[in-house]
Amino acid sequence: MAHLSTLDFLTRLAVGVGCGALVGIERQWRARMAGLRTNALVAAGATLFVLYSEAVSDPGSVTRVASYVVSGIGFLGGGVILRDGASVRGLNTAATLWCSAALGVLAASGNLKFALLGTVAVLLVHLVLRPAGRLIDRVPQDDPDIEGVRATIHLHCDRKAEPQVRVLLLQALGASNLTPTGLRARREDDHTTRLRATIATTGDPARALEQVISRLSLEPGIRDLHWHLVEEPQDAGDEEE
Repeated sequence: MAHLSTLDFLTRLAVGVGCGALVGIERQWRARMAGLRTNALVAAGATLFVLYSEAVSDPGSVTRVASYVVSGIGFLGGGVILRDGASVRGLNTAATLWCSAALGVLAASGNLKFALLGTVAVLLVHLVLRPAGRLIDRVPQDDPDIEGVRATIHLHCDRKAEPQVRVLLLQALGASNLTPTGLRARREDDHTTRLRATIATTGDPARALEQVISRLSLEPGIRDLHWHLVEEPQDAGDEEE
């Protein structure tokens, strides 16, 4: 190690692992998939690879090895991204691992101050921007693709079960923060009732409506249950009760 002393090696490695561990502590505290050890190991690995390139005294090897680290972390991050129904989980975890590797690269290249500043930036993103993101989610969105769209739930049940089904439907909508703007009922000749609930929305209600359907689907007396989005005015031919 002509250009890298043992003290420099240990100092840079310690800073790299420490920066990854600080990020990992926040992740572990929030019970995420990649916690303290994972982020620390990612940072340690990135630091060691770049330190190796420093040790071999090749001027162009540091940049080259750093680019390989970025590619390798991409594969590792892809392994923590999971599809959960209509949503995707693990994107923040993958991005955090990517940042931990970057902190290790900074530390290994001797930019210890920048590595610490980068660690503070990553922690601020998780601690400060998280509540900011939740506030933004609560603001009504005007999406041109779904503007003026209403959701409709269609339900076909036995007539004797109609009162209980009405109550359960309204309770399920309330639990999912959905407010019905209309509820129509049509009684059929075969002693069944068709209910149609209309929900006005300013966003995409798919996930909330699926939760409502899941709550009601196992209820005895329900023969059919589905929902869809409509843009045309509701048909006024049904009897409203």
